Amino acid sequence: MATRALLLALSAACLVGAARAQDAPVRELPEKEQQPEAQTKPEMVTPPLKRNARPAEGEAAANAKPEPFDKATPEQMSKQCVTLATEEGSIEIEMLAEAAPESVRNFLNLSAAGAYDTTVFGRVVKGFIIQGGDLHTREKITPELARRSSRKVPDEPSEVKHVRGVVSMARAEEPDSATTHFFILAGDGPHLDGTFAAFGRVRSGMDVVDKINGAELDGEKPKKPVRLTRATVAPCAAPLPD
Repeated sequence: MATRALLLALSAACLVGAARAQDAPVRELPEKEQQPEAQTKPEMVTPPLKRNARPAEGEAAANAKPEPFDKATPEQMSKQCVTLATEEGSIEIEMLAEAAPESVRNFLNLSAAGAYDTTVFGRVVKGFIIQGGDLHTREKITPELARRSSRKVPDEPSEVKHVRGVVSMARAEEPDSATTHFFILAGDGPHLDGTFAAFGRVRSGMDVVDKINGAELDGEKPKKPVRLTRATVAPCAAPLPD
């Protein structure tokens, strides 16, 4: 009897223990403690391309929109004049396309597209130059214009002398680094000859150039930069008789 009673007691204890085990909460390991699957190498998955991914430089160049003077000959471009309407008056510039065809093409395309509109003459050296053409000084710049502002123009030094009234491409010390920046000479700059690309000449409006050149400066930066309100391209009018 005693042995049977002991067996019954042990059996009851086991049932209670099993019941309590079923009621206990299951503990899950946090993610950082999860163990990797046994020696399986993860599969490499290529992430999908973003819908708004910026195209590669080569693709961007290939998809660049054609511009008005892309196929114009030097002779055709030489017949065009650019008028820069500024807050101080207008400056009319004739093109020297035979001397610097790609610089002229670049300038005509930018002017015809309105890229120079609302830019400023942000650099002035007294008695020497006024410099403009920085598209990042526009009142509003689009991603397309920002890309356009970095397009390089080949160097085109020529026999044209850098004298008062000549328009030339500004660039860094590196070769072929000209983009959209240009300068107009308010005085002679013979040290620029054979290095910078002179591509235009002021036809009328040197008094406006002199006004801009006479601005109050902080170093080479005008305290109140003159804005170029609009650039337009049109066939040059016949010169007035003397």
